[in-house]
Amino acid sequence: MAAEHGPTAGEYIVHHLTHLQNHKPKAVVDFTVFNYDSIFWSITLGVLGCWLLWLAARKATSGVPGRFQAAVEVMVDMVDSQAKGIVHNAQSRKLVAPLALTVFVWIFVLNAMDLLPVDLLPLIFEKIYGAAGHDPHHAYMRSVPTADLSVTMGLSLAVLLVCLFYNVKIKGIGGWVHELFTAPFGSHPALWPFNFLMQIIEFVAKTVSHGMRLFGNMYAGELIFLLIALMGGAWSLSATGIALAIGHIIAGSAWAIFHILIITLQAFVFMMLTLVYIGQAHDAH
Repeated sequence: MAAEHGPTAGEYIVHHLTHLQNHKPKAVVDFTVFNYDSIFWSITLGVLGCWLLWLAARKATSGVPGRFQAAVEVMVDMVDSQAKGIVHNAQSRKLVAPLALTVFVWIFVLNAMDLLPVDLLPLIFEKIYGAAGHDPHHAYMRSVPTADLSVTMGLSLAVLLVCLFYNVKIKGIGGWVHELFTAPFGSHPALWPFNFLMQIIEFVAKTVSHGMRLFGNMYAGELIFLLIALMGGAWSLSATGIALAIGHIIAGSAWAIFHILIITLQAFVFMMLTLVYIGQAHDAH
């Protein structure tokens, strides 16, 4: 009777990079497929982020603040100062500044899921899935929503809609349409098609790069964590196996510490680009 072997390195990585979906896509682009894991963690962590901010506001005191309140105040002041420096319309900042704060906190907690052990949540889900009478080896669970392109592009599309809203609100529908056809090359009728094409390319490029930047960085980070996990999974009572186990601990700790900077920086960059794009929507050409 042949011994049952564990998954290969390729199978392990593919399993961890497969989403929990309602069904398998039938084509390259299939808008009827929903990644349940990304939806669940995005909503859950969004609620958690709102609860943390509400908790800080509820416990705020005019006296000496505690560490949690001080950290939240520093974050709020940082976002507010960035909003003031980019969006000069005080009325717009009443919505834009809280929006930027929400974007920063939400993306930060989504990114922070990458710091959990890569096998922790999938293992828990596999146990639950198996207890429900299903095959646990086919139970998929990805816990980093920002490593899902559909999530990051959804966020960037939402920012695009906000920018379009402010283009119309600040310039009026007539002023914005006029800008679409007269900027950046001039108002001569012969230049209208080129102006409109450049405006559309600019909107598309901003939106795609906005979402792809966040996705690419978080997806790469997730892959590195999986490769480090493979080092630990290959340990054995031999010189090579012990070296792999030690390397797994050292590399995992070092990458996790460095990744704290990455998840914070990516949340900050996404927030700043959101402010920049909304600020540009206020500028007239």
